[in-house]
Amino acid sequence: MSDNYINEPMLEIYLFETTSNIQNLESLVLRSETNSSFTQDSINEIFRILHTIKGSSSMMLYDGISSVAHSIEDLFYYIREKKDVNFEFDVLSELIFNFIDFAKVEIEKIKCGDLVDGDSTHLINDVKDFLNQLIQLNPSKEEVIIPTSNTKQQYYIQQGNKDSTSQEMINTPMNYYKTVITFEDGCEMENIRAYTIVHNLNDITQELFHFPQELFDNEESVTTIRERGFILYIKTDKHYEEMYEIVNKSMFLKELEFTQLEEESEFEWGRGCKTLETPEIKIPEIDNRVEAVVERDTGSVQSIISVNVTKLDKLMDLVGEMVIAEAMVTQNPDLKGLELENFQKASRQLRKITSELQDTVMSIRMIPMANTFNKMQRVVRDMSKKLCKEIKLEILGEETEVDKNIIEHISDPIMHLVRNAIDHGIESSEERVLSNKPKKGTVTLEAKNVGSDVLVMIKDDGRGLNKNKILQKARDHGLIWKKEDEMTDKEIYNLIFLPGFSTKEGVSEYSGRGVGMDVVLKNIDEVGGSASIESIEGVGSTITLKIPLTLAIIEGMNIKVGNARYTLPTTAIKQSFRPKESEIIIDPNGNEMIMVRGQCYPILRLHSHFGVNTKINNLSEGILIMIDQDERSICIFADGLIGHQQVVVKSLPNYIRKTNNVQGLAGCTLLGDGSISLILDIGGLINAS
Repeated sequence: MSDNYINEPMLEIYLFETTSNIQNLESLVLRSETNSSFTQDSINEIFRILHTIKGSSSMMLYDGISSVAHSIEDLFYYIREKKDVNFEFDVLSELIFNFIDFAKVEIEKIKCGDLVDGDSTHLINDVKDFLNQLIQLNPSKEEVIIPTSNTKQQYYIQQGNKDSTSQEMINTPMNYYKTVITFEDGCEMENIRAYTIVHNLNDITQELFHFPQELFDNEESVTTIRERGFILYIKTDKHYEEMYEIVNKSMFLKELEFTQLEEESEFEWGRGCKTLETPEIKIPEIDNRVEAVVERDTGSVQSIISVNVTKLDKLMDLVGEMVIAEAMVTQNPDLKGLELENFQKASRQLRKITSELQDTVMSIRMIPMANTFNKMQRVVRDMSKKLCKEIKLEILGEETEVDKNIIEHISDPIMHLVRNAIDHGIESSEERVLSNKPKKGTVTLEAKNVGSDVLVMIKDDGRGLNKNKILQKARDHGLIWKKEDEMTDKEIYNLIFLPGFSTKEGVSEYSGRGVGMDVVLKNIDEVGGSASIESIEGVGSTITLKIPLTLAIIEGMNIKVGNARYTLPTTAIKQSFRPKESEIIIDPNGNEMIMVRGQCYPILRLHSHFGVNTKINNLSEGILIMIDQDERSICIFADGLIGHQQVVVKSLPNYIRKTNNVQGLAGCTLLGDGSISLILDIGGLINAS
């Protein structure tokens, strides 16, 4: 890899832009599959994307990606120029998806710093074979000759008698253009972007020269482009509209002046100025020139910038530390008993600013679920074909936003649940017809906000869960943990989340090994979420993931037990009260329960659970806090409440995590007085009760 122009920032830009182009290409093909055809606009857009990927990959010397993109670009060039080509849509889309999969693997290698050594030979041969079939199946008087990197000029060859030993080559007329490109302010590396444009135009131009000439060796080229623009003179057989469209789609374009020169002499005049040191070239005015100046809405373009995610993580950490520092100042024990009106006024203003800054930083990290949901389109498409099922994917609430770190944890679980719905849930078309269902099954992905949580639902209209079959498998594996007749439907369905559980009789590419659902639950637990299942046999199933909006900062209620401090998420608290002795119930096993509004709730003593010494052992002297999760509630017993506070969630130290007594702990935080508080895990406490 040449060090002359390839460096880390350029690699980062390449990865960002190529990944975006591949995602756009995949979405475009998936949308086209609904109609089993490519529109002319789709063909043009696919051609443009492939041309961009080819050019940028070639510039970065990733020849594998570039070669495959070039071969498919040739294929779409033929289809675009021929216009009335008959082809098998499924085969063509499969070729594109094979390229997408290949490119994704290569890009992951680049990100990991591994050798980019994927073998693209078979992909290129498949594309060439398909192109040859198209040419044979679509004979015409005119043959479109695909331009190659060695053939800058495009020819249309008139077919004569098959026995003829010669063919007449007709050159299309040449057009001459001058373009002045101005890049957006602050886009950086203008010389690299200029080189990319030149590189992309090389294949479709017969001659091209530009100012400044030296884009890499001359340090002043960046300044020159910023001040005067990047000037190009182009000689090509392409029409004005096509060339203008190609240049206009350059990245970070602020202004484009695109002029068609009426005479070759103007082009030659520009060539004569090629040796001038200044790129400020003025061509004499000529009447009736075709000219277009595009002023892009720089306000809308520059309102969005790309920021390295590590910088956002660092900013979030600093805001968290500032929240802690603010609490340590305003809740300093040295201030107890002092009436400081001005201090209180200033502290309220500080708290307001801190809160607004925190909300702003957290909003920056929020990402819509759309990208995660749209990735499932490909999963549904591939599995439908392999399992010979007709399935459509419906997406609802994709605009719902979740913290970036949460997205990273739930992407794989969502994918696994979608695959499970297709493999286990959706029946074959024949079976659905016999059950008076639509021939095509439906998988629905939905996200919506509920308070400080987000609900992600994966629904299917398949066969549903068979309770008897689940119970039988659970018996066989010794997974039944209570009397079967006392188990609710929800508890039975939740058995499928246990390790080693699978109702699939045979092992397939997608399921049957008894792994997956327990990993799903583990990943959801790691972000403080939960999963629940609802199902009606013969109608379908719904798996609901309840996940927090963010992991960084939560609203917490601080409580004390002896000398220890604990923090409860306020969203989990239903109520807190001091119990009366008459309300306490002891069951035959010696477990304590309390009657609240006619319903019994188990009591969990935190000092007993965590082994903390306290002088308050009588329930009537302390306080009970009712918490709930997944429609399960318990009352935890503590000495008393300290107060409400926004807390920054930090992971538990290794020496605590290595102990066995960590069930019910989710993390830790610093309180205003500098003491450490352990953040309680609601799900773990409920399971321990």
